[in-house]
Amino acid sequence: MKNSKIYPWVVVALLWVVALLNYMDRQMLSTMKEAMQIDIVELQNAENFGILMAVFLWIYGFMSPVSGMVADRISRKWLIVGSLLVWSSVTYLMGIADNFDQLIWLRALMGISEALYIPAGLSLIADYHSDKTRSLAVGIHMTGLYMGQAIGGFGATVAAAFTWHTAFHWFGIIGIAYAIILAIFLKDIKREPATPKMGPSANSYKITKGLALLFSNIAFWVILFFFASSSLPGWATKNWLPTLYAESLNIPMSEAGPISTITIAASSFFGVIFGGMLSDRWVQTNLRGRIYTSAIGMGLTIPSLVLIGVGESFAAVVCAGLLFGVGYGMFDANNMPILCQFVSSKQRATAYGVMNMVGVFSGAAITQVLGKWTDGGQLGFGFAVLGGVVFIAMMAQLILLKPKVANME
Repeated sequence: MKNSKIYPWVVVALLWVVALLNYMDRQMLSTMKEAMQIDIVELQNAENFGILMAVFLWIYGFMSPVSGMVADRISRKWLIVGSLLVWSSVTYLMGIADNFDQLIWLRALMGISEALYIPAGLSLIADYHSDKTRSLAVGIHMTGLYMGQAIGGFGATVAAAFTWHTAFHWFGIIGIAYAIILAIFLKDIKREPATPKMGPSANSYKITKGLALLFSNIAFWVILFFFASSSLPGWATKNWLPTLYAESLNIPMSEAGPISTITIAASSFFGVIFGGMLSDRWVQTNLRGRIYTSAIGMGLTIPSLVLIGVGESFAAVVCAGLLFGVGYGMFDANNMPILCQFVSSKQRATAYGVMNMVGVFSGAAITQVLGKWTDGGQLGFGFAVLGGVVFIAMMAQLILLKPKVANME
């Protein structure tokens, strides 16, 4: 089955579920503040809640380049299975935690385990798919992230119907069960190792040389900049949009959570599919096709962020959320394919790991900043400001990125 024509799409399907679980487990916390703060009083302070969400991002970010280098050197299958098993177990344990310190440690462990997945998963998909299907395959995989984000938004709903402990328990059990299924059906693809089998000092030299080669690539620095800048609103919507909807629409979190996450997820689903198909066609006639598609997506997020920030009616904020999701989906579907035009296949997981680190650090910073602004009643203004940041990143991408090949081997 591994050598069949359909197996590359089987890989996408298998990893789609992992992507769903990845974002479901991390997203559900953002909607459960009201339920959890009854038992854990430190969460009544928005800044503390921001710290709890940000600690995951800081650890996740530090681990991302490490996980990328690991994924370039060992079996990506077992790396993915192992990380899924660990973060699902952590989700289960979140339901047992009874104080703020325990939550902090568990979120840190989740950051370590979840960081191992994305570089390995996207690298595996990129290796299984050619130029003609790569953006679409990555785009379909990304819809799993958005679906997980949407389902995670129901964490508050489950907590309201049962308890927040029950919500964490069952979401964790589902992931543990799927790790067993994945171990049976997922197959890795044979690669030439990024570093040959040598002594420790020789391997260290090869790793250092590979990183030096990566960071001497000017295009990679440009990709890092626009990825980090565009990650700011991405993480802002994941972590604070439910709160903004609850405040601006004056509705309970049990309603605001699903509305915000489903709005973004549904439109992002369309965005990644449309953006992936458009990019795969465009790059056949213009090597900058993927860059143009990504820039169009980023352009759509700019007015939507402003409207999300200042809108006060249900129609305004929901329409803005829909527009943001479409644009962000188009951007998201093309990050790894654009990277493939500038970075060798032997370094892609490492490169994406570094990108993930920078993007997540940006997310951790904006999560904490918006926590303080929420306490000061300035959350909406913060979202509007992010539109200007995205504009600068979009222009840098359009002016500076000029690929010479559709795929760098």
